[in-house]
Amino acid sequence: MDVSGIARSATTIADVGVRQEVSIAVLKKALDVSEESATALIEAIPNSNANVPNLPPNLGRNINTTA
Repeated sequence: MDVSGIARSATTIADVGVRQEVSIAVLKKALDVSEESATALIEAIPNSNANVPNLPPNLGRNINTTA
């Protein structure tokens, strides 16, 4: 192998390493954005107790399937 072949191989290996690092950074950022979105959705769920404060605690626990 001549010098230019060795240099070309080294450049290719370095380029692949940089591409992998960029891909990992983009993946981590996408995961962070997904985490923030999921957290926002979970926090947006209203408290079910706040909607019906005057109902007894046993109401709404069973479903009448014969009606």
